[in-house]
Amino acid sequence: MMMIALEEAVMEIIVNAGQSRSLCFEALHAARQGNIDEAKSLLREADGYSRQAHKMQTKLIEQDAGEGRQPMTLIMVHAQDHLMNSLLARELSEEIIHLYQR
Repeated sequence: MMMIALEEAVMEIIVNAGQSRSLCFEALHAARQGNIDEAKSLLREADGYSRQAHKMQTKLIEQDAGEGRQPMTLIMVHAQDHLMNSLLARELSEEIIHLYQR
């Protein structure tokens, strides 16, 4: 496998995770307005961005192979933080939308 440029990979994680998180909050807003179908559609769209971020994270992990080949930088930690926050936002958004649906 060709080595992925770390900066490129990290930015891809940050951008996709950030877009996913934003869509989750748009979904919450739609649900609050009573637009449940739109909210669910926005969550599905968010899922696509999350998959892209997770795919890049997986590539970096595979590249490292547990051998410390990838340097752990502050920006890498920042990217992981964005990804984890977006995944949590997704899970919580789905639960809150179910509450609005009642």
